[in-house]
Amino acid sequence: MVETNKHQIYPKIYVLLKLALTLPVATSTAERAFSAMKLIKNDLRNKMGDDFMDNCLVSYIEKDVFDSISNDRILENFRGSSCVLVD
Repeated sequence: MVETNKHQIYPKIYVLLKLALTLPVATSTAERAFSAMKLIKNDLRNKMGDDFMDNCLVSYIEKDVFDSISNDRILENFRGSSCVLVD
């Protein structure tokens, strides 16, 4: 359509085609998030708070990013923070 300049003749059709072609890409992220939520939020964790669930979902969905971070780096980050752990 662009090669033949018909996108200028039919601008509404061109916008409709662009939206139809981007729809599967836009919905795959939401489907992946709901699929992860189904795995994380089970009967045992049914009463978890929204913040904790958000953190669990981010770490599950972006697990390839978290896998690239070493445990030593995480420990050093917690040692440098101002949080106090109580035994």
